[in-house]
Amino acid sequence: MIVPGSSSQLLAAALADETGRRLATPTYDRFPDGEALAAVPDFDDDEATVVATTDSDAAWVELLQLQDAVREAGAERVTTVVPYMGYARQDQSFGDGEPVSARAMARAVSTGTDRVVLVNPHEPAVADFYDAPVETVDAAGVLAEPLPDDLGEPLFLAPDEGAIGIAETVRDAYGAGETDYFEKRRDRETGAIEVSPSDAPVSERDVVVVDDIVATGSTMSESVAVLNDRGAARVFAACVHPMLVANAVTKLRGAGVDRIVGSDTIERGCSVVSVASVLADVLA
Repeated sequence: MIVPGSSSQLLAAALADETGRRLATPTYDRFPDGEALAAVPDFDDDEATVVATTDSDAAWVELLQLQDAVREAGAERVTTVVPYMGYARQDQSFGDGEPVSARAMARAVSTGTDRVVLVNPHEPAVADFYDAPVETVDAAGVLAEPLPDDLGEPLFLAPDEGAIGIAETVRDAYGAGETDYFEKRRDRETGAIEVSPSDAPVSERDVVVVDDIVATGSTMSESVAVLNDRGAARVFAACVHPMLVANAVTKLRGAGVDRIVGSDTIERGCSVVSVASVLADVLA
């Protein structure tokens, strides 16, 4: 059975459709003292696939409870799908006495599962923190699906040189276009940071700015503003994990983004494409 966390109900339902597996109906309650209780009263299978994005501390607790609940209900094998792994950017200690938070979270999840599936973790090395076998899935290609068919001389831009692979993945899935990445240069006199594409011209071209995650939207909105100043025809923002906290959407739209495209690893208003088909291939 597919067992959804409360933040991954749409993705879990889509995954159930893709795989033909039954969808469990968990309950998510909270006691008067604030403690959470996630349960799966209708679970009746010997194999469970828990699908739970961890976009909050509460979601982490819920995931651990769901893992334990299906074991208690008789599951002999548990697969844990983490569509978005929170704390993945805390993959090292930043000072004396500070934790490696990604490792702590991974170890906790490992105690209740036989297998873990991660979707585009921000730091791929976090997979090594799990004590259970881990498979990492690259779902960036699905971001090409909702893009317009008529992109003019499309250019797919990554936030930096190290992330050029994600831009290439989306470009290849789209089937046309060039790739490039942004460079940051500091003005020696003013100290100001200038963001610009490293090589490719953007004037009168449709540009897709691609990233694995957009959180506050500050860096991407700066990049989009540069593209519009340089005469880009249309600018699209595409990300696997649309965290989009606070006023991120407003920043991006204000900078001149024509459309924001995200997947359902984090369920937001712009989550117009699902990673369910990619996950179904891994779970088959």
